[in-house]
Amino acid sequence: MLKTRVIPCLLLDNGRLVKTVNFKKPYYIGDPVNAIKIFNEKEVDELILLDITATKENKPPPFDIIETVSEECFMPLTYGGGVKTIDDMRRIFSLGVEKISLNSVVAENPQLVEESSAMFGSQSIVVSMDVKKNFFGKYCVYYHSGTRPLKQDIVEYAQRMEKKGAGEILLNSIHNDGKMAGYDISLIKTIVESISIPVIVLGGAGSMADIVDAVNIGGASAVAAGSFFVYQAKNMGVLINFPSRKEIENRLK
Repeated sequence: MLKTRVIPCLLLDNGRLVKTVNFKKPYYIGDPVNAIKIFNEKEVDELILLDITATKENKPPPFDIIETVSEECFMPLTYGGGVKTIDDMRRIFSLGVEKISLNSVVAENPQLVEESSAMFGSQSIVVSMDVKKNFFGKYCVYYHSGTRPLKQDIVEYAQRMEKKGAGEILLNSIHNDGKMAGYDISLIKTIVESISIPVIVLGGAGSMADIVDAVNIGGASAVAAGSFFVYQAKNMGVLINFPSRKEIENRLK
């Protein structure tokens, strides 16, 4: 496995595979199973699947889709969306998922991080932080599909999640989502330098150079991307793609 993980991130919207810009206007791009089959062929090491409507519409995780995806997925899978309880998590793990990403539920109930990491192991628990700048230019954590702000400093929040037992942080830049104009390096460095657990960054990748910058300048432990791996290029059609292992190794030396 590569020293620095490069991870496709797929978004589900009522069973459909979609892509967003700034967390808005989900655009249909295909069937999740077909996309995963292509990523299998490209020997991707890890994959993230996030349901972006389950929490917003107060729905449970789509267990049937998770099971189908897990059966098709040859690489470790992280799932997030609609998870509310330990029982939800136990069922998802039983379907073959390796990690669960918790977002809105732990923004409202941080104790679930401690309970779930104690039960399933911290290596299985990812806390997702969706971050954007507010009207005054200050970084804020948002939850409930990026619509509700948390009144807590982003560094304090990341540190609190680490202390509660999170094994990783998935740091998602709302203001860069889908724009393919590069990661928010300042944001990445702020979080990476404040905690000791791995930080997966998401939001903004448009080239391998962006990925390299997120790792070499930002200090990210892993890099996730959506648009970069599902579009031919910015403002062009859908084409599932992924750089070769050799290209990634050469660029991330």
